[in-house]
Amino acid sequence: MPLHHAIASLRFQPLIPAWLLIALALVAVLGVALALLRRARGAWLRLLAFAVLLFWLAGPSLVEETRQGLPDIALLVVDRTASMRIGNRMELAERAREAVQQAASRLGGLDLRTVEVPDTPGHGTQLFAAINRALADVPHARLSAVIAITDGEVHDVPKLTAHGAPWGNAPLHVLIPAKGEEIERRIHIVEAPSFGVVGHSVGLRYMVEDLGVAHPSATARVTIRRGGEPPLTESVPVGQMQALEIPITHAGPSFVELHVEPLPGQAASLNNRAIVTINGVRDRLRVLLVSGEPYPGERTWRRLMKSDPSVDLVHFTILRPPEKDDLTPLNELALIAFPVNELFQLKIRQFDLIILDRFQNRGILPAAYLHNIADYVRGGGALLVSAGPEFASIASLAATSLGEVLPANPADLEDGTVVGPFRPLVTALGARHPVTANLPGWQKDGAPHWGPWYRHEAVTDVHGEVVMQAEDGQPLLILDRVGKGRIALLLSDQIWLWSRGHQGGGPQGELLRRLIHWLMKEPELEENTLTARIQGERLVITERTLQDRPPAAVTITDPNGARRQQTLNPTGPGESEASVPATIPGVWQVSDGTRSAFAAVGTANPLELQDLRATASKLAPVVRATDGSVHWLDPNGAPELRTVDRIGTRSGANWIGLPRTDGYVVTGVAVLPLLPGWVALPLMLGFVLLAWRREGR
Repeated sequence: MPLHHAIASLRFQPLIPAWLLIALALVAVLGVALALLRRARGAWLRLLAFAVLLFWLAGPSLVEETRQGLPDIALLVVDRTASMRIGNRMELAERAREAVQQAASRLGGLDLRTVEVPDTPGHGTQLFAAINRALADVPHARLSAVIAITDGEVHDVPKLTAHGAPWGNAPLHVLIPAKGEEIERRIHIVEAPSFGVVGHSVGLRYMVEDLGVAHPSATARVTIRRGGEPPLTESVPVGQMQALEIPITHAGPSFVELHVEPLPGQAASLNNRAIVTINGVRDRLRVLLVSGEPYPGERTWRRLMKSDPSVDLVHFTILRPPEKDDLTPLNELALIAFPVNELFQLKIRQFDLIILDRFQNRGILPAAYLHNIADYVRGGGALLVSAGPEFASIASLAATSLGEVLPANPADLEDGTVVGPFRPLVTALGARHPVTANLPGWQKDGAPHWGPWYRHEAVTDVHGEVVMQAEDGQPLLILDRVGKGRIALLLSDQIWLWSRGHQGGGPQGELLRRLIHWLMKEPELEENTLTARIQGERLVITERTLQDRPPAAVTITDPNGARRQQTLNPTGPGESEASVPATIPGVWQVSDGTRSAFAAVGTANPLELQDLRATASKLAPVVRATDGSVHWLDPNGAPELRTVDRIGTRSGANWIGLPRTDGYVVTGVAVLPLLPGWVALPLMLGFVLLAWRREGR
């Protein structure tokens, strides 16, 4: 910028103290006043003489500055947040940025500074925070204008005061990458629980809103999908609260997707879909444990159940069978009567799991009650039978109506118990089954590091999944599905030896925990599953199968409906996995043709994406307060840049103005006396002589 000289100020440097100068001024005023009262002919000449004297004594001077002009500063703010990635907004914004920068380079005396607004997860678009950071070292007097390229979805618009914008009087020019004000339809989740109790329903409230529509009064069709169930479509009024009951049928996450039909002409369809994840939890697990007789392993089951505070255990032990006659009074043996009718007739459906531990048919339970247990399993109940020598006797449960649901029958009703030390083994099928796969201490290529058991029951007619066996090949643990329910048959009563640490013990607690969870149909213990979960920004797909086959190829459907094929990679016996990027918010679906799995991707910045319109309404107050302007970039692109005066029009239909700030820095100062002594003395003497001569006539 060129150098120029300018008069900066008028300065006084009195030759005498200020009080004396004031006193002389008073004396002069008094003398002139007396002369005027006497109507002296030279009074006005006397006044001029006194004025010259006082002005000279005041030491007046002009300060002349040599100034170096400084360029005006303009700030270009480019919005790079998630909402700018919708449609062609980012492309239009990039073109406008290049056009503004090129136009600014052609203007003389302008320093254009560019700053970008990044994504701030959870805080939306922080446009003015970025402006304030960029202007931290810029004097407000040198700021010519702020040019913001944004879709208008700004979440930190300041409250205006009497002083206008936070940066002073510089105008805010907004360039919006759209054709004009946009509209949008969205489905808004008003209330949704995070958890629900299995077997109960939870309430969900939502609303369909039309944003940017002057008088929304229509109805919209909403499609509701829950996991892999058939979709439900209903027509709902726009702008009114809607209630929805969601049944919780299983433990673990359940995904509910709500999709509303798009509004014609809306900006984007991302907010037409809402995802709700509800985790199903069990309130209390009610377990009925019936021990056929006292024995050392009885406490194993009781300790296991009592160690879990979420389990309500009802435990009965048969102390005295009916055939035993030792003349002992009943009141000395039976603590309470065995409520067979209440347990196995009236309240059997209230139990989540029934465990029969070494229980045998000795007339304690009539045939009708045993039939009720079988129906309980077929109807969706869970039954665990821990068998001992009684299983290979004439009192075996296999000889009752309960035998219809058991996965095996005793090989010999007279002598089916095999006695002798052996170590339990996991079968090839068990190495794939989640109940027994990777149990602590299991060696896949050698003998397990588990303590031995000493007897097991030989069986035949096996029609379930044998996951553990004895060293002689006889089944030890059989799992089976019957109707809607599940049953597990443990063919040894020696598992309690593991809990005592006998010869190293074994994973008794872990095995029984998994077994019970499998019986309760917990999702993580399902043996043939296809699951999907979101880990970071990736979709992780896991398949578990009992079949010995190559990993499956799955079809992945993203929230926008695009599909792709993905082959899973083996990670262990019966397990395979794959991981793919998942950055699009919404429900992702994975299918292998027969099974489907779902995973929900939430938005990284939900505040940023809750309104996807391009709009000038949010920034309009700041634009008006700073005498700025709003320009739509589609289809005409960026407006022309012009340098304008501080006072006057700052924008037009296709141009924006950058007011001159006339900033400068002083490089030199010169002081010029206005009345030096060699001028003041002749003037003063001249006026005195003229006054004397005129008054002397």
